[in-house]
Amino acid sequence: MKIIDANDTKKKIQENIVNYLKKYGFVFSNSEIYGGLANTWDFGPLGTLLKHNIKKLWWNQFITNDPNAVGVDTAVISNPSIWKASGHLSNFSDPLIECKNCHNRFRADKLIEESIKDFFVDEQSSFEELEKIIKEHKIRCPICGKIDWTSINQFNLMFQVHQGILSNDATVNYLRPETAQGIFINFANIQRSLRLKIPFAVGQIGKSFRNEITPGNFIFRTREFEQMELEYFVLPKDVNKIFDEQLEKINNFLIDILMFDKNNLRLHEHSKDELSHYSARTIDIEYRFPHGWKELWGIANRTDYDLRSHMQHSKTNLTYLDPISNKKIIPYVIEPSIGVERLFYALIVDKYEEEILEDGEIREVLRLSYKLAPFKLAILPLVNKLGSEAYQIYQSFRINGLEVTYDASGSIGKRYRRQDAIGTPYCLTYDFESQEKKTVTIRYRDSMKQERIPIDEIKEFLRKAND
Repeated sequence: MKIIDANDTKKKIQENIVNYLKKYGFVFSNSEIYGGLANTWDFGPLGTLLKHNIKKLWWNQFITNDPNAVGVDTAVISNPSIWKASGHLSNFSDPLIECKNCHNRFRADKLIEESIKDFFVDEQSSFEELEKIIKEHKIRCPICGKIDWTSINQFNLMFQVHQGILSNDATVNYLRPETAQGIFINFANIQRSLRLKIPFAVGQIGKSFRNEITPGNFIFRTREFEQMELEYFVLPKDVNKIFDEQLEKINNFLIDILMFDKNNLRLHEHSKDELSHYSARTIDIEYRFPHGWKELWGIANRTDYDLRSHMQHSKTNLTYLDPISNKKIIPYVIEPSIGVERLFYALIVDKYEEEILEDGEIREVLRLSYKLAPFKLAILPLVNKLGSEAYQIYQSFRINGLEVTYDASGSIGKRYRRQDAIGTPYCLTYDFESQEKKTVTIRYRDSMKQERIPIDEIKEFLRKAND
């Protein structure tokens, strides 16, 4: 039985998840000993391992296992002309509204959607239209409850920095708001250096920064985050085919590899009014988060917008010579993009359970797959006097690069519970019979069943678990 389910309040679910992640060392509040910094988070030992496993699986699926894909790692700070060419300086903004009473600021469209049930705001709505909706529905400030709003203003989401020893208009630069542009500006270098033929993909995992007006819902929306983005360069005639193939690949990754509950996933295709300025088609894969159905993963047909814009602004040739037609073309781009932290959060929500056992005890379980679990195996001596032999087994696995942990503190039952809670799929107990018969007990997290296997068969057992 799940204690946390869709019938609980949003606040309760999110509070439980946040407290759980902090308790077990997945996520901590940033700068906590100095009072913190709003909506910034640090990933602890277990969170770091889980993020690493997520990124490794994504890379294997979309780069390693695709013979037409390569990876890059581009700079966080680049020539600011990039952001003018890409449209970020003119189009990358949100509607900002401020409460005159408490001076808290909000993104107007999200304020409306969160205040009016089942209300959807058209992304192309004018400021006047948004102000009219707020006035007609008498929307109150979520903080102080007053109805006293300023006019809506445009708020650019670019994180501004100054490069060099001076701070003036001439030194203004920006932290990248997405990893994609670093790929577009290197299109010709990548294609020429590896002699790639279209279709080919370029992937990247890296930090991005957005000066969000109202970040929140834990790590769902933050100002600093990691993206996993793929730019698939295709011939215009193949754009729909590659789009559909990538959408199917995303679906397989979520359900077959990460093992999401498919009932918590759905597709939302953007209408013409919802499309971004660069997109001819966009589909969001949405997840049922504690705060409602929200975008988890987006896939867009960016057409030739980016390469064409960079050609015009940089005066550099970014065309591709099609060997079949012998004509120069500007490729179209299919872009699947997802935030690591958002995927991390969705996985925790999807896999965390509080299970009531027959004796009334509540067991916390994180049902992550073997490939995702921070630790694959926990080594537990039954009693302290057996610790030396058990620790030798632990060291042998660590030396071989396996993510394992060692726990000798408390009763064996409490140690099992700790490992269940952090998602460790198997526990190995070294007991007195282990000394005599060279066997150990393997306990399964999900079923809590146990079996004895020879010590020299543990590696093969884990190899099969990883298949």
